Amino acid sequence: MHCLHTEEVNLTKKKEDSRHGREEISFSKKKRMINNTIVHIVLAVLAAIWIFPIIWVVLTSFRAEKGSYVSTFFPQSFTLDNYTRLFTDTSILNFPKMFGNTLIIAVCSCILATFYVLAVSYCLSRLRFKLRKPYMNMAMILGLFPGFMSMIAVYFILKAMGLTEGNLIRLALILVYSGGAGLGFQIAKEFFDTIPIAIDEAALLDGCTRWQIFTKITLPLSKPIIIYTVLTSFMGPWLDFIFAKVICRANSDQYTIAIGLWKMLEKEYIDSWYTSFAAGAVLISIPIAILFLCMQRFYVDGVSGAVKG
Repeated sequence: MHCLHTEEVNLTKKKEDSRHGREEISFSKKKRMINNTIVHIVLAVLAAIWIFPIIWVVLTSFRAEKGSYVSTFFPQSFTLDNYTRLFTDTSILNFPKMFGNTLIIAVCSCILATFYVLAVSYCLSRLRFKLRKPYMNMAMILGLFPGFMSMIAVYFILKAMGLTEGNLIRLALILVYSGGAGLGFQIAKEFFDTIPIAIDEAALLDGCTRWQIFTKITLPLSKPIIIYTVLTSFMGPWLDFIFAKVICRANSDQYTIAIGLWKMLEKEYIDSWYTSFAAGAVLISIPIAILFLCMQRFYVDGVSGAVKG
């Protein structure tokens, strides 16, 4: 009898433990579901906040009603005149010229800046020399200050070199956008640090030079950071207004797209050019989007290759 009673007690205890376990699992699932719901709601709100201005700019670019302010969010009628005007009405604001200037500056500065960043990052990651740490500390301190603090000094240096007049303004802007790129080495350096140094040592034993290691081994393994550097360098000239305005001054034939779009918002132009301003804002996203789409495949291949390695 005692044994039967003990078995009944044990069986009852097991049932209670099983029931408590199911309740805990059910509670855990409910808690996870609530957390996931909250996260998705927050993400949806943030996505709406992020997408709303983009939708508004695109809709405004097709709006037939002129003026900077209207009473409705959706246009009453749609037109392509805002886009065609950018390329036909060049007597006041020469959008094609400004677009071309920016594209040339962006391509050239992107190539130079990408090379500078990758070269400096590789040297700081792989080489050990006397001024390595002081340079890294100096770059970190300088990075805390906004770049426009140096714009007056940069302008007078460029003026002393004769680069602030005529077509040389483009060269000046290319130097400005790419010259200080080497100070932004931190992200690329951290990426190079993740590549095993044993690969470099094996290549050195096989007779490779540092340049061969950099170009034939390190760079093929670094596609994600190369693409990140290319995109950020290419976007700079399209977004910058301060340096471009200071260097171009009244040379309207050398204006970049940022200055042109800003001119459209000035008092004398805003009523007639506001919708064209929105069209211009849409158009400048096209080169950046094309570059990203073209390089996205290499980015994915680089990430998958790094994971496999």
